[in-house]
Amino acid sequence: MSNKGFAGQIRLNAQNLSCIRGEQEVFADVAFQVSGGEALIVRGANGTGKSSLLMCLAGLLPVNGNVSWQRGGKSLTKPEYFELIHFIGHLNAIKNELTLAENLQFWSAMFGGDSTPIADALERANLGGLDTYQAGHLSAGQRHRLSLARLLVTPRPVWLLDEPSSALDQQGDRWVADLIQGQISSGGLAVVATHRHIALGTGANVRTLELGQL
Repeated sequence: MSNKGFAGQIRLNAQNLSCIRGEQEVFADVAFQVSGGEALIVRGANGTGKSSLLMCLAGLLPVNGNVSWQRGGKSLTKPEYFELIHFIGHLNAIKNELTLAENLQFWSAMFGGDSTPIADALERANLGGLDTYQAGHLSAGQRHRLSLARLLVTPRPVWLLDEPSSALDQQGDRWVADLIQGQISSGGLAVVATHRHIALGTGANVRTLELGQL
C-alpha cells in the first residue's frame, strides 16, 4: 500500500439500513459511521447479514435506508463513490488460465492502477517467484492471497472485505492485519466482516459493529 495517502478525507454515514433477500429480512435498523483513517469491524453469527451488508455498500444488493458518502466535505454520487471502492468477497474472481502476474495486470488495468508494483505485491502476499505460475494450480490459501494482492496494485480509499483471513494461516492473519493497518494509516477506510481477530496496531482507530443483537 502506498504511503502517499489519499486526497480528501472519505466519510461513510449509514442510517436505518435494512436488507431483504428472497423475501427474508436479513438485517434491520443498522446504523454506523466510519471515516478515512478508521476500520469498522463487522461481527455477528452466521446469517446475521455481514456479507449482505458489504454487498449493499458495494452496490451489489438493494438496501433500504440512507447511505451517504462524502470526500473532502463534498457529497458523492453513486458513480463517484463506486470508483473509490474495492470489494473482495467470497468469490476471488481469479482467472485460472492466466498467470499470477497476468491476473494482477488485469486488475490493475481494469481499476486504473499501476502495473509497476506487481512483483512487490506478489512478494508481500508470500507468492514471490510465482509470477509466471498459472493461477488455476494455486491452493485455496494462495488463491485468497492473490485476490487480496489486487489491493496493493490498485490503491483505492475504501476497502470492503468479507472474511479476509479466510483460508489463511497465522502468518496470513498478520499480513491481513498489516494490509488494513496500511490502508487506514494512509487515510483510507476499511469495512471488514470477520469472525476472526484482526490484530491492528496499538492506537489504531477501530470501530465494531455487532449484527444480530437486540
